[in-house]
Amino acid sequence: MAGLPKLNSRIHRLLWIVLFLPLLSGVQAQALAQSANSAAAPLAQATAPSQSTEAPQGYTLSPQRAAEATDYARARRLIYFLDFAWSLLALVLIIRWRMAVIFRRWAERATPRRIFQAAVFAPPLLLLVQIAGLPADAARHWFAVRYGLSVQQWASWLGDWAKETLLGLIFGALLVWFLYAVMRRSPRRWWFCAWLGSLPIMVFVVFLSPWLVDPLFFDFTPLALAHPELAAQIERVVARAGESIPESRMYVMNASSKENALNAYVTGLGASRRVVVWDTTLARLTTPELLSVFSHEMGHYVLGHVRDGVIFGAAMLLAGLFAGSHLFQRAVVRWGDSWGVRGVDDSASLPVLLFIFSLLGFLATPAGNAYSRHIEHQADQYGLEVLHGIVPDASEAAARSLQILGDDDLEEPAPSRAVVFWFYTHPPIGDRIIFARTYDPWALGHTPEFVK
Repeated sequence: MAGLPKLNSRIHRLLWIVLFLPLLSGVQAQALAQSANSAAAPLAQATAPSQSTEAPQGYTLSPQRAAEATDYARARRLIYFLDFAWSLLALVLIIRWRMAVIFRRWAERATPRRIFQAAVFAPPLLLLVQIAGLPADAARHWFAVRYGLSVQQWASWLGDWAKETLLGLIFGALLVWFLYAVMRRSPRRWWFCAWLGSLPIMVFVVFLSPWLVDPLFFDFTPLALAHPELAAQIERVVARAGESIPESRMYVMNASSKENALNAYVTGLGASRRVVVWDTTLARLTTPELLSVFSHEMGHYVLGHVRDGVIFGAAMLLAGLFAGSHLFQRAVVRWGDSWGVRGVDDSASLPVLLFIFSLLGFLATPAGNAYSRHIEHQADQYGLEVLHGIVPDASEAAARSLQILGDDDLEEPAPSRAVVFWFYTHPPIGDRIIFARTYDPWALGHTPEFVK
């Protein structure tokens, strides 16, 4: 039930290329993100302890399925660390072999205009970075197909990779021009000016993505048109919350053309904000279970989590730019001559900047994931509150939907605290199920937090 994380792997990749800062990876990651342990269970018990003397049942898998889920999770984690190490090595080789210096010379010979130089310089360099990550991307897809989570053929997958890359190169060239123009104007405070300039760009990308980016990869159909009965049931939930989510903001995505996994998410800002449910989810869940999924996503929608995620990402970006700018300055002053870099405002220094921000983004991952786990728990709680009195035994419907989602998505049954700390953008599925079965403020005479 990824609301914010699905905001979205493609936006995350685009922002990485465009803003040179994967500090947002914890806020809106996709591939490795699954769930989290430490926050949800204690809160569930503190908010409303179970009235039963028996421990509530959590996430269960057959022995064979549990082994597959564990193997799949370990494979993805191994790919993650290998990809990170290889990406840093690739940047080191690009710096050492002076590839950026070569591309800069091409650009300077081609045109005296800075913006056109960026159009010549940036695409080949960013393409090298993308190609360096291609083996890991392909490995992730191979494992997804092997374990039955994906049905996408390689030709289609490569087509999607090419689209993502092309988008990144176009926006990346513009941002390289902007970034180094800022550096030339304000060598000492460029990091702050770049941050200010990046804010409208971040909002712009998130705002336009549902209209311009997402349709390049999947088809979207109005939910009311495809499933009018479900839309009518959803209206009851929306009315219960006292909110207004127009039918024009609810969509079904044809995920089954490429995926077997289940999901739903909230994306966009302002006029583009919407709730999207995968058709695989609609096919596997009953109406009460679907209402539980929708209620979780409605929590993201009503509580403004996409907006808050952008704000949180902007704060991380500011901290990263501040720290990164000082490391960048020192690195260029000390080793710039040997790299062929004329100064921090020389576009040939871009691989150095990417290396530093990649490292900072890696170190910032746990902080972003912890924030994401917090808002995902809030969405779980909101969903239970808004369904109370509408769906019979709403807690059990939520628990069943989570069990099915976990089983179909091969969620790891017993992740360690270290794994949760580093990778998980959601509370672990077992903790979420226990929370669904134990959260009952009404039985204790308490007022719910979000839906009064």
